[in-house]
Amino acid sequence: MSRLRRQLSSSTGNNVETRNLNDLKVKTGNLYGSISIIAKRANQINISLREELHNKLEEFASHTDSLEEIHENKEQIEISRAYERMPNPALLATQEFYEDKIFFRKNEDELFS
Repeated sequence: MSRLRRQLSSSTGNNVETRNLNDLKVKTGNLYGSISIIAKRANQINISLREELHNKLEEFASHTDSLEEIHENKEQIEISRAYERMPNPALLATQEFYEDKIFFRKNEDELFS
């Protein structure tokens, strides 16, 4: 199991929870800045998961176009289902933000405040 999947499957649930917007604002001083940081991290997580999934499924790829060779591969189906059961990257990024696991810095030319 990859390091990313172990990290993601640790304690994050698949359900969306209502969050207090003031709690998001406290960390950066600006709600928009906090949401922007979470969105950028969610995009990073999504790209990593997508690359990992494609690399795993590439092992099962058939490079011939014969219809007789296309069949259900149970391992491929299980891998796909495991990734479908994983929490949404936005939920993971939000949890990382609340747990102070995301490093970010404020540039002077950005308008966070």
